Amino acid sequence: MTFLTLLNREIRAYFLSPVAWIVLFFFLLLTGFNFYAGVAALNRGPSEVTVVEAFFNTIFFWFGFVLVFPIITMRLFSEEYKMGTIEPLMTAPVRDSQVVLAKFCGALVFYIVLWLPSLLYFLVFTWVTRLQAAGAAGPFIGAYAMLLLIGMFYLSVGCLASALTRNQIVAAVMSFSAITLLFFMGLLTFFILNITPGLREMTGYFSALEHMAEASRGFFDTRPVVFYLSLTVFVLFLTFHVFQSRRWRS
Repeated sequence: MTFLTLLNREIRAYFLSPVAWIVLFFFLLLTGFNFYAGVAALNRGPSEVTVVEAFFNTIFFWFGFVLVFPIITMRLFSEEYKMGTIEPLMTAPVRDSQVVLAKFCGALVFYIVLWLPSLLYFLVFTWVTRLQAAGAAGPFIGAYAMLLLIGMFYLSVGCLASALTRNQIVAAVMSFSAITLLFFMGLLTFFILNITPGLREMTGYFSALEHMAEASRGFFDTRPVVFYLSLTVFVLFLTFHVFQSRRWRS
């Protein structure tokens, strides 16, 4: 019950903020343009790429995807540190783990809301063209499942960055830098010419680009699932200890 109360507090903080609606508006513009650009590219000639693959594997998709996490998470802890509203929360009869999970889950709910309208793109495409956006349900399930898994990990990184500072801008820069570094680690194979098979396999294991490409084609692999879930838990564990250390310093 306590956790649900804290979660409701976080969700209300998102949807009562004008910034959240501005983010939602511009994010929908970007994803809508990305879908249009993907369909327009497929209309130029025969292609084996499905609409689902075209939507989830473009530069516009990854630009908006990486950029949205610092915006979502930068205020989670840092704003409360700055405004002093964290003090009543620290002295309330709630567990530190509940506070951290409530903030993470609140950010996750808003992240899911950001992507829900994208389902309408595929429904409208099927209704207008009488064609399937993918040959089967697997690519849809795989792409959105990977979207959730990678999102959970990147949100946890944003939570940790926000817990480390009182300044929202600093938190946003920290999380953006960390997420960008993690993202480009998976692209080393494109920049290094004489790469060894072992290094290629390791960078592929870190590559969100490859994970999304395979998932949007309907290929299921348990390794990315374990990878992202374990890292999410680990980073949230670090966030919990950072938040707990602030309680003791207070």
